[in-house]
Amino acid sequence: MRQGFKLVWAGLPVLVMAGCVTPAIIDSAPQGAAAPVVAEIENPVYLPLGHDSYGQVFERVLQTLIDEGFEIQESNRYDGHIEALPRVAPGLGLFLKSGSPSLRERLLATLQTYRHRVSVVIQPADNGGYFVEMIARKELEDLERPIRATAGASFFRNDNNVERQFEVIDPTVVGSGWIYKGRDPFLEQRLIDRLKRSL
Repeated sequence: MRQGFKLVWAGLPVLVMAGCVTPAIIDSAPQGAAAPVVAEIENPVYLPLGHDSYGQVFERVLQTLIDEGFEIQESNRYDGHIEALPRVAPGLGLFLKSGSPSLRERLLATLQTYRHRVSVVIQPADNGGYFVEMIARKELEDLERPIRATAGASFFRNDNNVERQFEVIDPTVVGSGWIYKGRDPFLEQRLIDRLKRSL
């Protein structure tokens, strides 16, 4: 029995380190320059369907976003533009919930509050078929201080207890409490792969 525990403890670091070994997805770039991310599937992706299948493509894109847990904020069938409501990114504790497949992105979402905003643009191609571009943006929550901070609770506070907002809040305006952190290519690849498999 003891030998089994020793074997498990000896193999645990190997398993942990093996989880960190992933294929390289970043090209070699000179120091100081931003490394471009190599996409496995091109974005925008070309779907070789006929000109009469636009309705099918549009509905499949909507279904793909809904299957990934996004709620649709705006969809314009004539313009070919779909905008999803922002969704809080799941962390490592919610590994069954769909989100970014990257372990690094999941770890970041565990330690800080991130959200994803997804936009889709569908354009017809010249020779038939359609180009579908998925854009997944990452945003980091910006707080003045931690929400449930207990340090300094015994001191007098200078801020107001009631925050009155007299202006009308428009739902289309991006909240100022979020910092744009770039695109999430892993989530884009997952959405494109799911879309291609559904057609």
